[in-house]
Amino acid sequence: MNETSSGPGPRARAESQLHLRKKGGHLVKRILLAAALLLSATLLRAAEGSKVTFIGHDQVAKGGTLLTAQNLSIVMAHRDAPGMVEVHDKETDTIYVLAGAATFVTGGTMIGGTVTAAGQQRGTNIDGGQAQALAKGDVIVVPAGVPHWFKEVHGSIDYYVVKVIAP
Repeated sequence: MNETSSGPGPRARAESQLHLRKKGGHLVKRILLAAALLLSATLLRAAEGSKVTFIGHDQVAKGGTLLTAQNLSIVMAHRDAPGMVEVHDKETDTIYVLAGAATFVTGGTMIGGTVTAAGQQRGTNIDGGQAQALAKGDVIVVPAGVPHWFKEVHGSIDYYVVKVIAP
């Protein structure tokens, strides 16, 4: 049978499915970003009651810790080199990439880990784990207790981290 009598052929169907996956991928990223920002706002409100917190652009431009509350912190970070493996016992990290690119590894088993503070460990490598290419606009959520690591930084990377801290 030819394509006109039986509908689109295999190539046309594959191209259509690829287009939908690309379009759906952007939608999923937007949904995840919106969910992360809404969660952050909700948790911030819960942490501070009805108090509104404003952080001006001058402070944001400086980077570093933008806000610290009992169950939440917001940090703007810049990297131009790989970091150490981190495991936070009670902190879920939501990372939103502002600019740049990196290879980010999650999961697996931390190698060479030492306790650096209560509920915080740092190590030198991850055995196993899953590598993810991060780029501008990406959001990744790392649950508490999961090893994670900026293994490679491609030039530099700027990102926000919203840390939700469990009691």
